[in-house]
Amino acid sequence: MKKFTTAALALCMATLMGCSSSDDEDELVLPEIVNQFETDVVWQESVGDGVEHYFSRLTPAVYKDTVYVASREGQVEALSLDNGDTKWETDVRQDLSFWPWADNGNAKLSGGILQAYGKIYIGSEHGFIIALDRETGEEVWRKNVPGESLSKPTAGDGLIFVNLGSGKLLALHPDTGEERWSFEQEVPPLTLRGQSSPTVANGGVLVGLETGKLSVLISDSGYSAWSAEIAVAKGASEFERLVDVDTQPLISGPYAYAIAYNGNLAAVDIRSGNVVWKREYSSYREIAMDAQTIYLVDSDGVIYALDKNSGIERWSQPALRGWYLTGPAVAGSHLALGDQEGNLHWLNKETGELVSREDFDSSGFFVEPVVADDKLILYTRDGEVSMVKIPN
Repeated sequence: MKKFTTAALALCMATLMGCSSSDDEDELVLPEIVNQFETDVVWQESVGDGVEHYFSRLTPAVYKDTVYVASREGQVEALSLDNGDTKWETDVRQDLSFWPWADNGNAKLSGGILQAYGKIYIGSEHGFIIALDRETGEEVWRKNVPGESLSKPTAGDGLIFVNLGSGKLLALHPDTGEERWSFEQEVPPLTLRGQSSPTVANGGVLVGLETGKLSVLISDSGYSAWSAEIAVAKGASEFERLVDVDTQPLISGPYAYAIAYNGNLAAVDIRSGNVVWKREYSSYREIAMDAQTIYLVDSDGVIYALDKNSGIERWSQPALRGWYLTGPAVAGSHLALGDQEGNLHWLNKETGELVSREDFDSSGFFVEPVVADDKLILYTRDGEVSMVKIPN
């Protein structure tokens, strides 16, 4: 099994087209472990062809007893959290065949899934946002937007916020899709593929920028409140100067936490924008947090745990370096994360020890697991949706 090097992977992400691993890459071998428990898979279902090899942030969403999932082509389904039975399914593709560049009506869904205000919201590479009724799957509205929607929309303060590949952040009315305001950021000549999902807190919208900054906008007007520097571009080449903040900021107490590629993990005071502490870590994967600890996977695939208040490193786990891991999910007393070959890894979150592994015999994981109480929802590139029980 051949794997991407970190440099090759990042270059692939920085282009519009996908790329495959080369034959001359060194083969990586998973570390041998003795499973301390077996992964309890309760059910598995398939949603179309999934996202295949394309870049995607189509993360499943959970509301009460329902899991919402979507394929890149345009199939959207609501599944029972208990047994995986289909509650409704909708195809959001339109007939675009009269355009010579159209992909046979492929919706190219890529940003989602958000559930809020009685609806679910999904974005597309074609430049539109779709709102579906959460209970029936019927389309409520569809809005053309000025750019690819590559990250999950966010809800808060009575609005839907969408960050686009063109550098624009839009605030939309949840019931109609009407645009309330827009904010445009500077976009460098070369960026990683993907954008930060916004976070809404205390009347502000926090969003990571391609310029290495964390910015806060007033949620009802779009006016900029402050901007904090997470990373500074440096180096001779455009590749070395990539400093995208592509992950969703996390909020805990008075602080916001954000991480940049080729940059830092930083804690920022929400009220003032002052950087409280900054540590040198590079990542484009989502970070996770519990009461006292931040968990991250860096650009090389090394997993870290850091003290939330000081940024001091508690442990690191390098054994899965190079396996192109998803972001981590805090699952009870463990961390859960997948890799590009379809392995689900469990770590002791206190020590970082690898304690179990399950091979899902799939085309690989591409988004972090989703926690729903004592359950974990997994989604693979070939469209396989699984529900597993979180171990005690």
